[in-house]
Amino acid sequence: MTQPHILCDAMLGSLCRWLRFFGIDCEYAGVEASDAEVGARAEAEGRWLLTADRELAGRGPRTMLVRSLDLEDQLVEVLGRLRLEVRPDLELSRCSHCNGSLVEQARDQVGEDVPPYVLETAERFKRCGCCRRVFWPGTHSKKILARMQRVVDRLDEG
Repeated sequence: MTQPHILCDAMLGSLCRWLRFFGIDCEYAGVEASDAEVGARAEAEGRWLLTADRELAGRGPRTMLVRSLDLEDQLVEVLGRLRLEVRPDLELSRCSHCNGSLVEQARDQVGEDVPPYVLETAERFKRCGCCRRVFWPGTHSKKILARMQRVVDRLDEG
């Protein structure tokens, strides 16, 4: 199944980041953009617009009002309403900072960009093709995967 492209408005930055963990192409509109600019961008880029703003939600056919306030509830709401199949796996993740694609990197390719201890102990590395940040499985990965699993379990129940 092809994943949709999504644009989150300024009120949904955390949701945007977590959709990226699930491997979904999700851009963030930011606080400086007006409602008109956000709507126009979503339309021009062929993206679903996710918003917590009722007025903005009424502007287009591919706009979804996110009603939940809690992040996990938001994930279940959006993934369920868009009928997206996801799994608790960081292999498909996109860059949580800029939405770029992540590319596997050898240890010698990241040596100058990670702390020495990480370079010695991490088993795998990925680099964002856009912002060039380096990612590796660390203690935070377990927490991310646990939340992803809870979301997937709730989707399976629903």
